[in-house]
Amino acid sequence: MSYAIQIEGLTKAFGNFVAVNGISFDISQGELFGLLGPNGAGKTTTIKMLCTVLIPTRGKAEVGGYDVVKEADEVRKRIGVVTEKLIAYDRLTPLENLSIFGRLYGMDSQVLKQRSEELLKLVDLWDFRKSLVGNFSSGMRQRFNIVRALIHDPEIIFLDEPTIGLDPTTAHNIRGLIERLNKEGKKTILLTTHYMDEADRLSNRIGIIDYGKIVALDTPRNLKALVGPDATLEDAFIKLTGTKIRDEPVKTNQNSMSRFHFRGRFLR
Repeated sequence: MSYAIQIEGLTKAFGNFVAVNGISFDISQGELFGLLGPNGAGKTTTIKMLCTVLIPTRGKAEVGGYDVVKEADEVRKRIGVVTEKLIAYDRLTPLENLSIFGRLYGMDSQVLKQRSEELLKLVDLWDFRKSLVGNFSSGMRQRFNIVRALIHDPEIIFLDEPTIGLDPTTAHNIRGLIERLNKEGKKTILLTTHYMDEADRLSNRIGIIDYGKIVALDTPRNLKALVGPDATLEDAFIKLTGTKIRDEPVKTNQNSMSRFHFRGRFLR
């Protein structure tokens, strides 16, 4: 079996606070893997390490067969990242934004032009290609966020709460796009979300992280079976993580995820 992501003993500490504590798991090529957990459990910190934005304190991770520390540039060539916040220039059009990001990845101009048109049509934004991104609705912005992450045709896609705050119709359409990228596009996807029905519908397997540690890793069906025959994924999640409300600490010494994209200029 070929693995797209391999993680062994991955740890990240900020002073005395251990955000991710020795986690280990593998994600197969073409798998859609859900990483779930309460606020502050370590999901986003894990993604940042896998995307080379944060350097692990200990442990090892390979993405696309490359070490995230020793071969960070090779990792960045092979991944696309979608966060809950739009990473784009508000005062530019979608085509202008994609031109910048595509050139950061060293794309051929003709290939970039063709792929920009294909992706904008895929998410129904082609008619708005000359509009300023700053005037987009939240749904349009998130659809463009996905296009921006896909412009260089990455092998592996990280989706960090891609449907948060969206209306049901837009969220439904984005879930459909995620499914197509995985099943038809053969993309490996790591998804984080707080929507249990979304994780249940999309994920081949789910890892649940709590207090920086993986507390469960299995298929959605098997996780639900831990509780009972009629249990939901939410039932299983609460059984494994408890009912205590979590407040996520502010880690001021973390780099912004957006820095990843500007570092893409070193890919050429």
